[in-house]
Parts: sequence; structure tokens; C-alpha cells
Amino acid sequence: MAARKFVCVQDYEDYARKHLSKSAWDYFSSGADDELTLRENQAAFRRIRLRPRLLRDVSTRDLTTTILGEKVDMPIGISPTGLHGLAWQDGSLCMMKAAASMNVCMTLPTFATSTPKELVDVAPSALKWFQLYVTPEREFMKRLIQHVETLGYKALVITIDVPFTGNRRPMTRDGFKVPPHLKVSNFPEELRRKYAFPANATDESLSWKDIKWFQSVTSMPIVLKGIMTSEDAELAVQHGVQAVWVSNHGGRQLDSVPAAIEVLPEVVRAVRGRVEVYMDGGVRQGTDVMKALALGARAVFLGRPPIWGLAHSGEEGVRHVLQILKDELSLAMALSGCKEIKDINRSLLQHQNEQAKL
Repeated sequence: MAARKFVCVQDYEDYARKHLSKSAWDYFSSGADDELTLRENQAAFRRIRLRPRLLRDVSTRDLTTTILGEKVDMPIGISPTGLHGLAWQDGSLCMMKAAASMNVCMTLPTFATSTPKELVDVAPSALKWFQLYVTPEREFMKRLIQHVETLGYKALVITIDVPFTGNRRPMTRDGFKVPPHLKVSNFPEELRRKYAFPANATDESLSWKDIKWFQSVTSMPIVLKGIMTSEDAELAVQHGVQAVWVSNHGGRQLDSVPAAIEVLPEVVRAVRGRVEVYMDGGVRQGTDVMKALALGARAVFLGRPPIWGLAHSGEEGVRHVLQILKDELSLAMALSGCKEIKDINRSLLQHQNEQAKL
């Protein structure tokens, strides 16, 4: 019997569900509490309909764009997801090599299983951002931030929605712990012991006043990840950050919050073009990407889909997941009358609920 051909992200997710260990699957797939927000992240995309325009000569399409001034081949990047090594040996390096081959942005997580230098070594010229979980250890964070800046990372992505870790029931039932064979490369052993790593490693006192401190220790652009309201988007602009990232942490933090795609329009309205806006959460196909762009996102980032590709075949699986989404976006643009990313706008959208404001 011929091997099944994987033609969409769901194919890779189905494979990962069957082949990852239960503990690894629960770590990557679980959401908070009843997982309402986890499910809603995908369901909300399905309530948005497209209004294609025709007879527009779409014989060629250009998917290139820029994020923070850096050119990428498509408005799709890789979100920071921890412990890649649970899915594939040297998982973080495989992610980086796949991102480099597709010329998209890779965001290295604080809880990575490879060092920032190792990513540079395998893909010296690729676009890399570094995601930071804020700990109470300011001197340690200063050294880490300045280290990645020296290595050529182009942005500091500060995750702001984790003063405490969300209640992820499957992980609690599993008694999840980082396997002893995995090294969380950015944290020295003494910090892992001190903060019962990783569950208690974040700074519960983090507040807006700390943004100034981050700006004092780096010249990298700062992106705030976890923005879910217009009020916080406005505060982010007032505090001088360069971009905001709409995210509910993949439904893993506070349950019962809206889907990220539902929050995106109010955040875009709030910032009024003063900073770039990105989003993640629930993106599984090219039409999802187009809907997010039409609602004002500069780019979308993928969390779980690259993990599913990684679990299948390492670098090759991640690259194929990215290629699938690129091809789907290109086709969706062609069938909607869009030749370039700038052609994608709100006129392409219709919401099921006639009263909803996009």
C-alpha cells in the first residue's frame, strides 16, 4: 500500500497525535481549563467568509513582505514554542533550518533545546527573533538579551501574558516534567533548580514600568506578545515598542478569552498604523492567513503546525508545513483577485454574523 500523501496541516497533526508520546502530545496540544479558547481559536476563522474579486489577471502572485524592515518570502513566521526536542532530536535546529530555507522569521523561545549561537551556526543569515519569558533575575536576562543581540537577532519578543502558568489539565494529570535528556539551553542549572523550572520561572511582578528597563539594555526592536485588548495595545504604543503581537498563548493561559482573530481588529484600530501588528492562534490553512492579513495583521505566526511537521520528519516536515501554507495562501490570493499582499484588505471579508464588526 502506498504511503499516505500529506496535503494539509491536519494530516501532520493527525500523525503527531498518533506517534508522539502521550506526555509530549499533551504538552504541545493542551489548552487551559475547559479548552474553550483553544477550540475557539480555529472555530472563529470559520465564521469569516471571503468575498472574491474576479477578472483581475492573477497569473503571477508576489507573497513577499517585510516585518520590522526585514524582507521575508511570505507573511508567515514561526512562533516561539518550547521544548522542540520533545518532538524531534535537535528540534530547534531543524525549525531554524526549515525557516531559513523558506526565508521566513524564526522566533527562538527562551525554553529552547538549542542555544541562540547554535541557530546562528546552522543558518547565519536567516531572520531570527528571540522570545523572552521574564524572570526575576534581571542580571541574567540582561546578559541573555545582549548575547542574542550580539549574535545578530533582529528583535526581542517579550511574552507578557504569563505572570503565572495557565491551568493545563492534561499536563497536570501527566505530572509533566522536562525529561532529563533534554537540556533547556538558555537557563543555567542553578536557575532551573531555584524556580522549579519551568512552571515558576516567570516574574509575577512584571508591569508596564519594566518596559523602560528592557529598552535600556538593548537596541533591538521590542515586540510585546500577548496583547488582547485595545487598551493594552494603546499602552504598548505609548511605551515605545515597535510591534504588538495579538495572542492568547494558543489557548494555554486564561480560558474563555476570545479567539485571537476576533481581537485582531480592535488592536489594529487602536494602534492606527503606529506599530506593526502580528497574530497567532488557530492558523491552519492559507485562507486563515489571508483573513488575518485582511483584518490588518502584518504577518501571522505558527505555533503548533510546525511542531506537527517536526514530529513527522524533522526539518523536512517543518519545511513542508510551511510550503503547504504558502501554496494555500498563493491559491487563495489567486482565487480572490489578489496579486500582492497589499491587495488583501477588508473588502474581501464577510462575517456570518451580520451585526459583527470586523
